[in-house]
Amino acid sequence: MHKIILEQIKIYGFHGCLPEEAKIGGEYLIDVTLETDFSKAAKTDNLSETIDYVAVYEIVKKEMAQRSNLIENVAQRILDALKKKFSTLLHAEIKITKVNPPLNGNVPRVSVVVGF
Repeated sequence: MHKIILEQIKIYGFHGCLPEEAKIGGEYLIDVTLETDFSKAAKTDNLSETIDYVAVYEIVKKEMAQRSNLIENVAQRILDALKKKFSTLLHAEIKITKVNPPLNGNVPRVSVVVGF
């Protein structure tokens, strides 16, 4: 088993159910864990034998730019796009963290995780 992990991708987004979230937006942190077999790439030093994490980042960026009421929806869209793009993907996990969510309390972060 081999993993590629993109950790704490910082993206400003406009997700949320409250009208002010659509206008003001907020900071999000995204973690992407991908399981694949990159043993050939490890031997050949050939990018085509593994999952290009630049392409992974571009998928995350694109889906985060599309506004949603729920980060659950964004996480699922990212997961679906990754499955569609990378046929060698064995398992994946997407974690989206909303920094400073608008709650009436001291909650610095809220996260959702989806995977297959």
